[in-house]
Amino acid sequence: MNPVFADLPTTIFEEMSMRARETGAINLGQGFPDAGGPEDVRRAAADAVMSGNNQYPPMRGLPELRGAIADHYAAHQQLAVDSEREVVVTSGATEALAASILALVTAGDEVIIVQPAYDAYAPLVRQAGGIPRFVTTRPPGWTITAEMVETVITDRTRAIVLNSPHNPTATMLDGDELTLLADICVAHDLIAICDEVWEHLVFDDAAHRSLMTMPGMRERTVKIGSAGKIFSLTGWKVGWAIATPPVADAIAKAHQFLTFTTAPNLQTAVAYGLGKDHDYFTAMRAGYQRSRDRLATALGDSGFAVLPSAATYFLSVDLPASGIGIDDRDFAMRLVADAGVAVIPVSAFFESDPVTSIVRLCFAKADDVLDAAAERLAKARRTFG
Repeated sequence: MNPVFADLPTTIFEEMSMRARETGAINLGQGFPDAGGPEDVRRAAADAVMSGNNQYPPMRGLPELRGAIADHYAAHQQLAVDSEREVVVTSGATEALAASILALVTAGDEVIIVQPAYDAYAPLVRQAGGIPRFVTTRPPGWTITAEMVETVITDRTRAIVLNSPHNPTATMLDGDELTLLADICVAHDLIAICDEVWEHLVFDDAAHRSLMTMPGMRERTVKIGSAGKIFSLTGWKVGWAIATPPVADAIAKAHQFLTFTTAPNLQTAVAYGLGKDHDYFTAMRAGYQRSRDRLATALGDSGFAVLPSAATYFLSVDLPASGIGIDDRDFAMRLVADAGVAVIPVSAFFESDPVTSIVRLCFAKADDVLDAAAERLAKARRTFG
């Protein structure tokens, strides 16, 4: 039995979703939309099953998808990518993370992880033989400073894992943070593994900027993306890693012994989707922003203190500022059992020194679902407060 994984608990996302299924609760916990995703992209996948090749595609991904990824980033982020040498298609972004970490981290290497963090990062680092070193940010700003990063760097530090736009805090790295992180990576010869799966889910006319575009970072950044997030098709598990050719080659060698390849019909459909015009992406963002505002307004009207949400599918609620005197996990467990709404305690995104005062809610739901959840939450606040 693998000691890295044997003692790990079931993820909080699965735990809360299971409780929601068992109790019939509204699930605002696990981050998936309840819409079906764009019909034309789904139709492209169906057509490819019937008329395309259903045997093993190339290990690094269909050429048409790798080309579409390169064209997409050129159009949307002004990033030049060599589709032949710098793109590796994976079975979801988590596999891209796993392949990147297994390829780049060796026994004894230290890897910086910024908390709160997606719960796969640290176990993957440990599986590669690495040692996670945690930097902890705090609400309401969740800001990264040079001092907090420099404090954990040693002569064994190999890489830093970054997530922007950020889950669970719904923040984005600003220009100052990008500059300081680039400067640190260059000064200490670090590789940045950048989880950018939420790059299209940004609001209020903001624009995502990848750390890869910062001075000195093109050769030392792995940029990870996800079609599941871009097209609201989280079950498809189509992702990719972009890196300079020697790094991409190493990632591909790890990928070939993980999933080897990804369903060809889904790759064909994602290639089609990435070529959609800018209007699709603008409208998609506007729809999610409207849902964000609907839930935030309803929660605010009932007395909840809602933190800003600049990106992702998520809103956060500050429990003490909302007049609720129990911690985030107790609140989440009581809420799903007594009020019929599942949320995620943000303390689950920490390995040490957790913030225990914030819960995360997913707003990627239909209006009637959000309204019903907000009504139940309003009643729960009066009861729990």
